[in-house]
Amino acid sequence: MTTTESFDLKPGRVLGNSYVIADRLGGGWEGEVYRVVDRRTGAHRAAKLFYPARNERDRAITRYALKLERLRHVPMVVQYHHTETLRWRGQHITALVSELVEGRILSAFVAEQPKQRLGTFEALALLHELACGLEAMHSADVYHGDLHDQNVIVRRRGMRFEVKVLDLFHWGGYGLATSKRDDVIDLTRLLLDLVGGVKAYKHQPQVVKDIVRGQRRQLVSQRFPTVRHLRNHLETVEW
Repeated sequence: MTTTESFDLKPGRVLGNSYVIADRLGGGWEGEVYRVVDRRTGAHRAAKLFYPARNERDRAITRYALKLERLRHVPMVVQYHHTETLRWRGQHITALVSELVEGRILSAFVAEQPKQRLGTFEALALLHELACGLEAMHSADVYHGDLHDQNVIVRRRGMRFEVKVLDLFHWGGYGLATSKRDDVIDLTRLLLDLVGGVKAYKHQPQVVKDIVRGQRRQLVSQRFPTVRHLRNHLETVEW
């Protein structure tokens, strides 16, 4: 199987002993995600199938599952349940079964807003939710590694946003401190995406520019060396 070839699992295909494929939710560099239904209870779950070329000897899925297990206390992280195995074209494909997250992919959510961007207060409120969740992850010495608007699911809940992050990524050869710092920089980039992107940046109020800092990595890291600094800033800034 090539890294770009799809599993192309059809609805009704049995996964392991317990699940039936309902539909395909998406795909990425590591594999594909499907909505599956528990054959006994009817409960809906998500199953991530890892491409064999990205999951030699199940190393990637094991690393991923252990990360999720360490982050069970973090509401922003998808909750891991167990693994299942699928026989596909003569190969055993391992699937990681987790909770099915309801909501909208962040990029689609922003595109649906007036002028395809959030207002300043809403954008900062959503960023605060992400910063709080990321701080809990970093406190457990786990980084995300690939934060962008395709890896965040969001939905409104009363006066606030509920957010979930997808697809934690492992960067081999990079230190933990560097990876955490990159997460913070990625968060500030997300704020830029929330308020309309590069084209809208020059029209943003100073409270936004003080966080985005022109997306100059060194300036962002100097101002916010950790996600805790960013979270504290969001909770105390006057504007």
